[in-house]
Amino acid sequence: MLPFWGGRWWVAEPTVVVRRDWRTDIVVVTRDRRDSLLRTLTELTSLPESPRVIVVDNASRDGTAVAVRDAHPDVDVVRLGRNAGSAGRTVGARLSTAPYVAFADDDSWWAPGSLSEAGDLLDHAPSLGVLVARLLVGPEERLDQVCERLAHSPLGPCSEAPAVAVLGFPACAVVVRRQAFLAVGGFHSRFGVGGEEELLALDLMAAGWELGYVDHVVAYHHPALDPRPGRSPRQVRNAL
Repeated sequence: MLPFWGGRWWVAEPTVVVRRDWRTDIVVVTRDRRDSLLRTLTELTSLPESPRVIVVDNASRDGTAVAVRDAHPDVDVVRLGRNAGSAGRTVGARLSTAPYVAFADDDSWWAPGSLSEAGDLLDHAPSLGVLVARLLVGPEERLDQVCERLAHSPLGPCSEAPAVAVLGFPACAVVVRRQAFLAVGGFHSRFGVGGEEELLALDLMAAGWELGYVDHVVAYHHPALDPRPGRSPRQVRNAL
C-alpha cells in the first residue's frame, strides 16, 4: 500500500542502490598538491562501490603522504623517491589485485555508480581494454572538449561493447583492464605528465585491444587555475 501523508497519497521517487563492488581499484597519482588530493580522496572514499584506493605520491615535498595517512587511513599510500610522472600510475596498477583499474588525478573523481557500470561493460566485452568515461569539468560540469571529439569518433562502434571506438583518452577518465594495461608496459616513464596517453593508446591498439567511449559512465575534473609550469612544452615534446 502507498503511504498516506498530509491528506494525500505520496509516491516515493525511485532510487538506484549501488552495492559494494570490488572489481575496480582506483589509482591516484599526485605531487605537491596535498589539499587538492585530500578533497579528491573524500569524494573517492565515499563512493558506494567502496573501491580500494591507491595513492602514488611522486616524491611530494609538502607532507602529502603523512596527511593522507592521517585523514584517510584506509587509503594505501606509496611514496616514490623520485617524480615518476604518469608512470606512477603503472606503479599503482602493479599493486592492484583487481581485474580493472580506474585512474584519477589529485583533482578528479568518479561519479557514484560509474565504476559498477564500467565493470559490467568490461565483464561483457573481453576485447575492450580501456573504457573512456564522459568527463565533466569544473563546478559548472561542462563537457570536456576531448570527450566531444571522442563521442563523434569516425571509427564506429566497438565490436562487443555498446561504446564508440576511439584512439585516445584523458587519463583521469578511464577504467583499464589491468592485464592489458600491464602487458603493454603501462605509461612510459620518460613522458612525464602531458599528452602521455597517446602512446599508450597506440600500444594497446597494436596489441589488439579496443578502446571505447561511453556517455553514461561519468568522471569529474576540477583542475587548478594555475597549471603546472612547463606542461605545454612537455605536451609538444611528447607529441613529437
